[in-house]
Amino acid sequence: MAIVKWDPFRDLVGLQSSINKLFDDNFRFLKAPEATLAQGGAFPVDIKDTPDTVQIKAELPGINKEDIKISFADNILTIRGERKKEEKEEGANFIRVERSYGSFSRSFTVDVPVKQDMVKARYQDGILEITLPKEEVSKKKEVNIKIEG
Repeated sequence: MAIVKWDPFRDLVGLQSSINKLFDDNFRFLKAPEATLAQGGAFPVDIKDTPDTVQIKAELPGINKEDIKISFADNILTIRGERKKEEKEEGANFIRVERSYGSFSRSFTVDVPVKQDMVKARYQDGILEITLPKEEVSKKKEVNIKIEG
């Protein structure tokens, strides 16, 4: 008979692995996309095309309004920002760090004419809403052209 040293934490490690596997298998949709904000992109965005506007909603939780910059040039809308790291707490040890920090940027091509001087943006509760009013374009008519000769 072999003598085995008793480790009181061995069973806890197995339990922790089982719980982690349970969450990984059943809550995949909660995981962040492959590219995180710290890697320069990939915050969730909804883009809706209505008859009068193009509307964009972006999730940017935990970011100050002053740290977000929006630009529109040459039919490209760019959202830039920075999530600043919190101050270190003395005597605190992090067990897990999953939130990302740093600069991010994401650009979208808008392939309809936009009234650039009427673009509006609103930021509330971590949601950035951008409204791009469409430029009125005269409807193109089909014209029959006679061939001379």
